[in-house]
Amino acid sequence: MSNLENWQEEKQSAVLYRLVAAREPDEEKSRMFIALARAAEEQARLWEEKMREEGGALPGTFRLTPRTRIVAWLIKLLGPRTIRPVLAAMKVRGLSVYSSAMLSEGHAMPTCVEEVGHRHAGFGGGGNLRAAVFGVNDGLVSNASLVMGVAGATHDHKLILMTGIAGMVAGAASMAAGEYVSVRSQRELYEYQIRLEREELEQYPDEEAEELALIYNARGVEMGRARRVAADLLKDPEHALDTLAREELGLNPDDLGSPLGAAGFSFFSFSLGALIPLLPFLYGGAAYPVVYTGVITLLSLFGVGALLSLFTGRDAVRSGVRMMLIGGGAGAVTYAIGMALGVGLL
Repeated sequence: MSNLENWQEEKQSAVLYRLVAAREPDEEKSRMFIALARAAEEQARLWEEKMREEGGALPGTFRLTPRTRIVAWLIKLLGPRTIRPVLAAMKVRGLSVYSSAMLSEGHAMPTCVEEVGHRHAGFGGGGNLRAAVFGVNDGLVSNASLVMGVAGATHDHKLILMTGIAGMVAGAASMAAGEYVSVRSQRELYEYQIRLEREELEQYPDEEAEELALIYNARGVEMGRARRVAADLLKDPEHALDTLAREELGLNPDDLGSPLGAAGFSFFSFSLGALIPLLPFLYGGAAYPVVYTGVITLLSLFGVGALLSLFTGRDAVRSGVRMMLIGGGAGAVTYAIGMALGVGLL
């Protein structure tokens, strides 16, 4: 980025910080964002001085970009908590103060460099399992509904099987593509923000240390101790970059994962769920495969619901029955529609 672009970024950040501070009801957080606004204005002044020293074109009157105006409107309308990803993309720091994991009662703030980032260890460990359960559930419900709908319209088992296989492949591919784009976009945002942080860390490390100290101070750390921790942290550039990403941007690099890995994982889990309703048709020996499809689908839905109770804390039986009713209702509706459009299988 050019010096002028960096100046523009800092001026823009200062405006957004002040808007966030004005919308923030918590006085400590509001004071932190006001302090960050002042720090951004000071950094803009440093960029202006650098342009003057290098004899480059000096910036004119600062004007908000259309994108900044939209984000400013969203801050006023929805509040900063709701649009944290948008604010992170706009180079607004200090967003980790909105993380419930970091603000929970009894959470100890760091007192030395070794403690910084330690609390993140193990976060998101159940994320893949949760994604797998939801992937299986999506494949199961969507393909069972598709199979039941076609079965309601025709008694051609081969046509039902072909339709189910096509639905399984198409759905799994769609899920994989969507997951790839989502994770890739997250990684691009992280990589962009890390590049900006690396540039800022090289240009003005003292100001970056002060920003980090302000964030810790807003969470209850005495300012002197917060400054000592931040100063010690910045002695290790790579460790500093990782922590700045977590503390200033609210990003956890460990949770991003691989786009290809996420796509493959989604494809497999969706396919596994979508395959279940097809098993009676693949076996070929059942006199009424649609009946067996209904039975194994309902049992599988109950199992998925019971597994989801691990993440919701609800009773496993109640969760399983609820999932059976939801998925079974979807299958019954599509079967009825199929019968209305053609000849029923039963």
